[in-house]
Amino acid sequence: MKKRVLYLIEEVKDELIELSEYIYNNPELGYEEVKSSRAHIELLRKYGFKVEEKYLGIKTAFKGEFDSLKPGPTIAYLAEYDALPQIGHGCGHNLLGTTSTGAGIVLSKLISELGGKIIVFGTPAEETSGAKVQMVEKGAFNDVDVAMLVHPGDEHYKSGSSLAMEAIQFTFRGKSSHAAAYPEKGINALDAAINTFNNINSLREHIRTDARIHGIIVEGGKAANIVPDLAIAQFYVRATTKKYLKILRERVINCAKGASLAAGTQLEITNYEASYDNLVTNQTLSELYSKRLKDMGVEKIYESRESYGSLDMGNVSHVCPSIHPYFKISEKEIVAHTREFAMETITEFAYENMCKTIGALVLTAIDIIQDKQLLSKIKKEFETTEK
Repeated sequence: MKKRVLYLIEEVKDELIELSEYIYNNPELGYEEVKSSRAHIELLRKYGFKVEEKYLGIKTAFKGEFDSLKPGPTIAYLAEYDALPQIGHGCGHNLLGTTSTGAGIVLSKLISELGGKIIVFGTPAEETSGAKVQMVEKGAFNDVDVAMLVHPGDEHYKSGSSLAMEAIQFTFRGKSSHAAAYPEKGINALDAAINTFNNINSLREHIRTDARIHGIIVEGGKAANIVPDLAIAQFYVRATTKKYLKILRERVINCAKGASLAAGTQLEITNYEASYDNLVTNQTLSELYSKRLKDMGVEKIYESRESYGSLDMGNVSHVCPSIHPYFKISEKEIVAHTREFAMETITEFAYENMCKTIGALVLTAIDIIQDKQLLSKIKKEFETTEK
């Protein structure tokens, strides 16, 4: 089977490179990925996928489906294709999305013999307010048996964890007045915002060391001689589990409430971006993928790296068994979210490892389709793992 998979990858390799480089040369920000999503859709349709555009009402999302019309599990590969402002594809989503679409196309050549169904989801805006959150909420993954996505990186890493995250905005409304002539007649909204930061800084001593709280003031007044009547502070609150995030969220909100009360302002609390769940790796699925990656010739696969970031793949991992490992795209040390990282996504070395990764994704899916007990083990772990 490995030889057949390698042959099929070689057949589509040039088209995959063309897809990745087209997206690389046309970087688009989240929810603006019109050209990028179109390029994925056209290639999937060429290979017989039925594609639903503007999936779930999301302009640049899609759902590409290839059904064997035989019983079997539903395998989902998730494609991302948004870029970063000023940097382009410094996170490598041009290559990430191509790898997922490539895996779907190669598996589609075999699935009529095996049974089951393939779905390639086009998932916009991972870098900002990730579309996977909406897709999970609207039930896109309810019938998916396993979901896989592999991210470009500096090494091959096993799938690990990410922090649950909530993006909270505090809007403080006070009363303006002349700051020197009539300060007693003003209510200073900026004071409430600053004291929120002070309260949170005191809180840090009493939270878990693996939690993170960080924020900015996006509105704090217009002139030094006017008491600010409006101040807006935005925070990311992160924790290793959704359960602890809920506790931490309430404590951070209390910091803002106390600051607002002290300053005498009105407080409005909103979410300014989608909230992400923590990534829960399905270890059975992860070990299977790592085994198949070794079969593709990758000798060194590192344990999952420590992560304090957040991913919208976390939300997917709460509704179906999921993995989010990394694959090596450079022979030198590189840092994500840089122009140097982007340039490494269009090298021969990156394409060589893209092909190995596609092979591992396809062989993993074949194992799951053919071995019902293996799928049962994956699902049992999913049901019993703490989220």
